[in-house]
Amino acid sequence: MKILNVFGITLLLVIITAFKSNFNVIHPAIGEKAPDIELRNSEGKLTKLSSLKGKVVLIDFWASWCNPCRIENQHIRKTYAQFKDATFKIGNGFEVYSVSLDSDSSIWQKAIKNDRMNWSAHVSDFKKWDSPVVELYNFRFLPHNLLIDSAGTIMAKNIMGHDLEKTLAAYLAD
Repeated sequence: MKILNVFGITLLLVIITAFKSNFNVIHPAIGEKAPDIELRNSEGKLTKLSSLKGKVVLIDFWASWCNPCRIENQHIRKTYAQFKDATFKIGNGFEVYSVSLDSDSSIWQKAIKNDRMNWSAHVSDFKKWDSPVVELYNFRFLPHNLLIDSAGTIMAKNIMGHDLEKTLAAYLAD
């Protein structure tokens, strides 16, 4: 009887451990496909994340009112200039898909200009934290980003500053 109880308890612990390991994964996770996003750009045209397929893309969630975001924009701008035309093992060229959690179009556009964010994919629905992309990408802080390969697979999450540059350099084609 004791052997049966020990076996039952052991089996229960194995099952609980197996299920518990999945609780720590925040989806979308590294190795998964990035959910597509379709929001309006600064000219009012719908712009899909999937339109950048074939390139390595940084999906960058930010806002004009977020000071750490504005500082990170400087690093992204430098990295974009360095890698935008690069050939990688995981895609051709580097692009940034900037998703703003702003609520005012004019302030958003002024921040893009002031921070010299000279890539073309800037989108927002002006719903701040009520934007469906917040739930879709499951984040609670800014800045937040994901690096995806040419097929849309998530390669890295929350790589800031020089880490973004180092990560991209590691994927450069020979």
